[in-house]
Amino acid sequence: MTRIEIDGRPATTDTLAHPATSTTGNFTAVQVRDRKVRGLDLHLVRLRAASREMFDRDLDTDLVLAHVRHALSDDVVDASLRVYVFQPEDELSIMVTVNPPGEPPSTPQRLRSVPYTRPFPHLKHLGGFAQAHHATLARRDGYDDALLVTPEGLVTEGTTTNIGFFQGDTVVWPDAPLLLGVTMQLINAALPTPPRLAEIHLEDLPQFDAAFLTNARGIVPVSAVDDLEFPVDQHRHKKLADAYNTTPWTSP
Repeated sequence: MTRIEIDGRPATTDTLAHPATSTTGNFTAVQVRDRKVRGLDLHLVRLRAASREMFDRDLDTDLVLAHVRHALSDDVVDASLRVYVFQPEDELSIMVTVNPPGEPPSTPQRLRSVPYTRPFPHLKHLGGFAQAHHATLARRDGYDDALLVTPEGLVTEGTTTNIGFFQGDTVVWPDAPLLLGVTMQLINAALPTPPRLAEIHLEDLPQFDAAFLTNARGIVPVSAVDDLEFPVDQHRHKKLADAYNTTPWTSP
């Protein structure tokens, strides 16, 4: 199953011309289950804010929802869905892609740190070649993904994830240039113990008791960063999962 609609209509060669050749745009990615989405309001806030910053235009989020419903139609119950916003002419254009549902990796992740940070990291924007290639190179060398750090070794985020840490029972997120992921925000709102922010350098990692990644697909433990091993603590992982699972699903 792969469905692409642009402004509520099946994509054509003509309407795909701009998305296929432009690296200017923003998007959000969601998992759909039983035709519902977690954190729908946060995804709409993300699209609206990024569109205002990038294009100096207000995005009609009611129209976004209408296009999402149309793309799901009556035949899609579970899916990986993305909403892209472009500006081929004066008005904004909305592309919705529908693919098979995705799940987080089934095994803890081994990460290799790389000296790279995304440009305009607060935006979920197009043009992610560098981070994707760093991930590819890490996998060639036996890792599962790359961890992006500044040249000074400040931990920021994964290539398509947020990274978090446990210090005791407290969740600690990097205080660094990064994307505020929707799953990250949903977990923060549901945790019984408030999380905290801290500047975390690679040399600080041994002080943490566990690490994990989050994105639209869910949560997965981290078993290593470079040569540093992290214990995979099922109790802590369950704490995160329980908090995330309290988040309601909303129909678009």
